[in-house]
Amino acid sequence: MNPSVRASTTDTGKRGEDLICSRLQQNGFRILDRNVRERFAEIDIVAERDSIIVFVEVRTRSDIRLGHPAETVTLKKQQHIRRAAEAYLIRHRLTDRPVRFDVATIIWQGNIHEYFENAF
Repeated sequence: MNPSVRASTTDTGKRGEDLICSRLQQNGFRILDRNVRERFAEIDIVAERDSIIVFVEVRTRSDIRLGHPAETVTLKKQQHIRRAAEAYLIRHRLTDRPVRFDVATIIWQGNIHEYFENAF
């Protein structure tokens, strides 16, 4: 893959995660972690509000030529995120806390942001 294309994709994703973190904080969430690498997957954002641990998968696209970003959160991806979240909870001794899995999508063309609470 062309390195300049990869950097562009990485930048787009980071910008999206920054935006979602900012919005979560505006809505009373505390950001616990970002870009957590576990054996099974990377967790984009770990946040907390009202004692609930929220794992947020952020999907960004420049436009919708390749489809809606939410379509990329497949069942297999969900399973990997759940396993990574379980490892995170154990490592941080948070297994007694309620958990939620959300998905945030951003389409830069048109500046469209969507947030799906309890997405899976």
